[in-house]
Amino acid sequence: MDHNLKMDAPEPQFQIHTFGCKVNTYDSGLIERNIQKSNVDSTPSRIHILNTCAVTAEATKEAVRTIRRLKSKDPLCTVVVTGCAAQVDTGSFENLPGADLVVANSHKMKIPEILQDYFKGKIKQKVFKSNIFHKEDLESGGGLETSHSRSFLKIQDGCNSFCTFCVIPYARGKSRSLSISALIDRVNHLHQKGFQEIVLTGVHIGDYEDSVDGNKKQLEDLVEAVLLKTKVPRFRLTSLEPIELTNRLLELYSDPRLCPHFHMSIQSANSDVLKNMKRKYTQSEVEAAFYKIEKKLPNAFVGLDVIAGFPTETHEQFEDTYESLARTPWTRLHVFPYSERPGTKAAQFLNAVPWPERLHRASRLRELSSYRLCEKAKMQVGTTKNIILLKNTKNKTRGLSRDFWNVEVENSIGFDKLTESEKSNQEFKVKVLKVNLNTELSKEIFLQGELLSENGMSR
Repeated sequence: MDHNLKMDAPEPQFQIHTFGCKVNTYDSGLIERNIQKSNVDSTPSRIHILNTCAVTAEATKEAVRTIRRLKSKDPLCTVVVTGCAAQVDTGSFENLPGADLVVANSHKMKIPEILQDYFKGKIKQKVFKSNIFHKEDLESGGGLETSHSRSFLKIQDGCNSFCTFCVIPYARGKSRSLSISALIDRVNHLHQKGFQEIVLTGVHIGDYEDSVDGNKKQLEDLVEAVLLKTKVPRFRLTSLEPIELTNRLLELYSDPRLCPHFHMSIQSANSDVLKNMKRKYTQSEVEAAFYKIEKKLPNAFVGLDVIAGFPTETHEQFEDTYESLARTPWTRLHVFPYSERPGTKAAQFLNAVPWPERLHRASRLRELSSYRLCEKAKMQVGTTKNIILLKNTKNKTRGLSRDFWNVEVENSIGFDKLTESEKSNQEFKVKVLKVNLNTELSKEIFLQGELLSENGMSR
């Protein structure tokens, strides 16, 4: 995915291209803020900063293709490669003519200073990188604050799990968290700026921890604190593992401000495959998490990450995953054919699944997902949802509901009387009339609805 942050300011002109996860989205907002605060000398060239992803080998290749395209269109532009791919796939960019600077995650927040010295001719090196596991700090103050109506708040970074398929610990370093007090201050600051929804994100938020008066605090404590000590109308959590969905955390969803939307990183539903992935749960625990959500929040949106064709996954094990998913309650699958990553343990496994078979398994899971998503979408017709308006929707009036459905508003004439601030700083009630099925369901689906009378709007 490629999100852009454009800064309309005198030269130099910056464009930040964000690939991958919500943590990168947060980091891009912080890079943007740091550049805006800096005094980088004017330069005739346009500067492109690529905040890359490395979750798959294809993600790095996508960044390389983007660099070549940018340089082909504007040979004089300056390209800075940062992010996870810059940290773990440094060689892919170090010898790439189109990449002018390679700034790994270890040095990401020094980009303004590096650019200053680069344009002044003070530096000759191309690569800025150090051991990510020596990084102790966790930068605060990010989020997409210029082009999005929601703000992402990174509560944690890094990962200690070292799953056999995953390179992210080598890209992000060890798990580390921001304090509850600092996060509450940041939430209140974002609310003052008008944000109606804050997404609590991290590389592995289930690892979140803090110490308050000598007492160890975890994710549930943070969520409880922000609900008690802030007034933001909507909070959303990013990816959790099944065993991290504790009864206490689920009880906090009794507060309607905590959006009934779950993104669960399960990767497989077969116990043997999960063991080979070095995941810390079994099929029964995966299924139990789904049923816990259904019992507590029957209309919640539940998205799942699943890997198809992991090494050692037999045909029978794949069918076991498929059958488990076919019988359990969830909303949508995000399916990834397994991609080898150099440096991970799984890349050394001998019994790899042939690529055509990986694609076949992924296709079957996507078909299952499309059918399920369509059925769940049809169930939304006739319901009323609170939405916040999304920006950058190509002249369409679209919003996001608390339960994570995209809703296109048909009779948006009522918005004409509102200022941009009024549009951003409230929720609107919409009645869902139908489902848009004229698109490839695996990529996008949205509901269509009508704006209820002004008396039905939140003020």
